[in-house]
Amino acid sequence: MTAAAAATPPSKRALPLAVGALAAYPAWLVLQGAARSPAGFAKNVLEGVSLGGVYALIALGYTMVYGVLGLINFAHSDVFMVGAYVGLFAASAMGFASNYAGASSPGVTLLIIVAAMLACATLGMTIERAVYRPIRKAPKLTPLVTAIGVSMLLQNVAMLAFTATPRGFPPVLRAHNVGFGGVEVTTVKLIDLGAAVVLMVGLTLLVQRTRVGRAMRAISTNLEAARLMGVPTDRIIAITFGLGSALAGAGGILFGLDQPLVSPYAGVQPGLKAFVAAVLGGIGNIPGAMLGGLLIGVVEQLAAAYLSSSFAPAIVFSILVVVLLVRPQGLLGKVTREKV
Repeated sequence: MTAAAAATPPSKRALPLAVGALAAYPAWLVLQGAARSPAGFAKNVLEGVSLGGVYALIALGYTMVYGVLGLINFAHSDVFMVGAYVGLFAASAMGFASNYAGASSPGVTLLIIVAAMLACATLGMTIERAVYRPIRKAPKLTPLVTAIGVSMLLQNVAMLAFTATPRGFPPVLRAHNVGFGGVEVTTVKLIDLGAAVVLMVGLTLLVQRTRVGRAMRAISTNLEAARLMGVPTDRIIAITFGLGSALAGAGGILFGLDQPLVSPYAGVQPGLKAFVAAVLGGIGNIPGAMLGGLLIGVVEQLAAAYLSSSFAPAIVFSILVVVLLVRPQGLLGKVTREKV
């Protein structure tokens, strides 16, 4: 045994072994399923990536707000729910009811995504201006509790306005099977994945190559220093909330197209999983949120296909616990040191 291994506490040496032992049986079931049907396994992976793209869109809102303010915006999942309702009513206004039996309309789909993004961006910026900005310098617990309160407020307002009865999302897109080398997936899954990729690439370019993006990165590094250098911090923070909320609105539409039931609590489970994705990838890290969302989507899909759909959420949260035990900063996060 080397000196380094001898210096390692037994608890830390035992943790990887325990994790490996617990993960061995589920991994074996997945491998068995993949061996029996490689095409089925490839289909599940592709569908998991599509679902993960939606989680990544929601996770980006969490990670952007945390990156500039250090705030966990728990109301973000309910902005996702509002986006789904905006899309539902926008589609209904264009003549698409839940029992619509006509042809698909990609143009209408694009319009309702834009409408949901604009509505959610406005909602996110309003929440920031009316609720979070006045308490920005309060103790850290105050914004956290306030975010939970805003989340409950949005849920209850939706309950009063739309009732608790789930509503069917209008089928503005028809699912048709498309084959790729023996692997069949639906067109809705592919459209969800394509739209998520386009939005994530667009956000990355905005953050990396525009003045607004540079300002966001400056505020993320040091808010007070950015203010002293002339960055309009209030405006940039509002834009950050707007962008994150717009992505959540788009996620609400993509989720509704694939799993067409909308209710006032429709954002709870996807929002929790997206938060897990943001923490898994490294909260505050945009590529980490994307990676975390894709991983969560694939793991959930494989767990549902080869283990049990009711057991899949437990596996997702277990992965988060394990990653935080081994790498507390997340997969792509960086260790930060605070001077006292």
